Amino acid sequence: MRFADKVAIVTGAGQGIGEVYAKSLAEEGAKVVVADLNEEQARRVAKEIEAAGGAALAVRTDVSDAESTVAMAAATEAAFGGIDYLVNNAAIYGGMQIESLLKVDFGYYEKFMAVNMNGALHCTRAVYRSMRKRGGGAIVNQSSTAAWMAGGFYSIAKAAVNSLTVNLAAEMGWMNVRVNAIAPGPTDTAATREVVPEGFVEPMVQGLAIKRLGTPQDHVGALKFLLSDEASWVTGQIFAVDGGQIVRI
Repeated sequence: MRFADKVAIVTGAGQGIGEVYAKSLAEEGAKVVVADLNEEQARRVAKEIEAAGGAALAVRTDVSDAESTVAMAAATEAAFGGIDYLVNNAAIYGGMQIESLLKVDFGYYEKFMAVNMNGALHCTRAVYRSMRKRGGGAIVNQSSTAAWMAGGFYSIAKAAVNSLTVNLAAEMGWMNVRVNAIAPGPTDTAATREVVPEGFVEPMVQGLAIKRLGTPQDHVGALKFLLSDEASWVTGQIFAVDGGQIVRI
């Protein structure tokens, strides 16, 4: 129960890795806000957390909209009294357009970046005052190993998340707010199955040191460590949880 009496917001928690993050934090005592654009899915996850004995609140949130993230923070404070942790997991991934930088519709590109790049900053700006009042906190951004590859605008957005992580860590350290990121490798989720053609999966797996796709549960250990006091002197770091896909020396 490392997170007893703590309050955590997890964005994009209505499904996939975000859902597993939210439920895992609740299992260790956190009061969890399930923030998702899909309100129905958010309510489902919150109800399942409550049915398991946890405390949860579903909040419809559009991370690309600053006012929506401010409302998310306000709802969290009203329900649970403050904010200790933020997990910036929300992103456009499942169903994303696969198009080159030269040909992608620019309106779609701007919306994509508004969610995948700017969303983490909107959410951080919405919650940091509450964290400061609580004496500090921790933020984990969801990056991707795509940040170190030539994967078009998805890669660009995740590389920006890495840079945002480093810069926010430097800016917020004096508040006792730590900022880190997790960079998942290929993970078996409904979104990945939708985006990655079936014929690409096996060659991708063979390129890993550990010859299997990851699961959402594989990322939970890193999340809990980075949020916990065990990581009290860890900030500005990008943790690749990827089965050995990326090697950085």
